[in-house]
Order: sequence, then structure tokens, then C-alpha cells
Amino acid sequence: MWLILGIIAIVATFINLYMYIAGKDYKLAMAMALSFTALTLCAEHSLVSNWIKGEDWSALTEVPNFGRALCFLTIVSILLNIAPILLELKNKK
Repeated sequence: MWLILGIIAIVATFINLYMYIAGKDYKLAMAMALSFTALTLCAEHSLVSNWIKGEDWSALTEVPNFGRALCFLTIVSILLNIAPILLELKNKK
């Protein structure tokens, strides 16, 4: 599930950036992209929780790698999605 939500978040981010470049209202796409990013993190947390409940200790060895990747991708998602707002603020000055 986290993979599907992550792909939707990426697509929504590109829609956000496209709509900004096209001069259209991008704020709904931005909100959707950030929401799907948050849902991806929740789904990943649920996956790890299920591993713990199932006592799948060997699967838990991958958690540090997931953690680093998710932190990096979340930061990239936030920066890409707020870029249009920052660019608008810069252009108004």
C-alpha cells in the first residue's frame, strides 16, 4: 500500500509543479501531494508495526534503510511542493 500511496504522491507533486508553470491554481494539487506523502509514511509505519506483531525480526533489519530513505524523500517532497509558494513570494518582492 505504501508503494501505491508514494507513487500517487509523486504524480501529485508533478501535477503541482506543472500547474504552477502553466499559471493555474496549484494549491489543491500541493495539498494532495503533501497529504499522500503523509499517508505513505503512515502506511510504512503500519507495515513495520505488522512486522513487529508477526515477530518477523529478520524483516526489521531493513527498517534503518527505510527510515533514511523515507526521511530523504519526505524532505524532497516538502521542498518540491512548497517551491511554487516560495517562488511566488520571491516574484512579489
